[in-house]
Amino acid sequence: MQRYICKTCGVQYGESTEVPVHCLICEEERQYVAPTGQTWTTLDEMKKESFRNEINLEEAGLYSVKTVPEFAIGQTAYLVQNDGFNLLWDCITFLDEKTINEINRLGGVDAIALSHPHYYSTQVEWAETFDAPIYIHEDDREWVTRKSDYIVFWSGESLELHNGLTIHRLGGHFKGGAVLEWKAGYDGKGILLSGDIIQVVADREWVSFMYSYPNLIPLPASKVKEMAAATAGFKFERLYNAFHRVVKENANERVQKSAERYVKALEGRLFDT
Repeated sequence: MQRYICKTCGVQYGESTEVPVHCLICEEERQYVAPTGQTWTTLDEMKKESFRNEINLEEAGLYSVKTVPEFAIGQTAYLVQNDGFNLLWDCITFLDEKTINEINRLGGVDAIALSHPHYYSTQVEWAETFDAPIYIHEDDREWVTRKSDYIVFWSGESLELHNGLTIHRLGGHFKGGAVLEWKAGYDGKGILLSGDIIQVVADREWVSFMYSYPNLIPLPASKVKEMAAATAGFKFERLYNAFHRVVKENANERVQKSAERYVKALEGRLFDT
């Protein structure tokens, strides 16, 4: 019995005797099957290769966790240290003893929270290793590929996990798409960890919103307005996305301005035609 991992999205499936034929995550319009076809690996096989995780201090109380060389989607996870509570925001596929020892040195993991299904990766392996619950919005229950008693399906629009550390459902990219508001981050000015529910673009001065990034399918104007209105009430001056892009200052203001620009483009008011 093996727990196979899709090489394209990095998500792990439950035990099976045969290699899966289909990937639930990739065979859906927000993701893709690689042109070379569906391929699979396992965590044991990955440990035999050259993969390793780099854990770096980004700023006080915030560590990035990323696999090199890049695997699957290539996202970054973050370990947030908040008043004695360690939260792993989003997840990556590769997990080995060196990573476990380093994170334990930093205080372990008290909880895991996910922005959306593309980053579920080997979340159950992480949960079992650190004896930590996984928080997933119930609207994304159908995308869980490996069931576990560690998974907590939360409901509603917000859930405070610990003293100003709150996950909010924004939807958009996925119906249960969530972001993490960390009020104590950035010396009390606030940090938003957005996965790619809100995506930082190339110049770091703007963000964007998409239904599908690889397939370039936009969100409707009404949804973007709704997401911007929700984030306007959050406390954050800095924003980290899933690919280590950072809006360093005035992040909430820039989310609002980006939403306005996005809506203008969708409504045809941004262009000279």
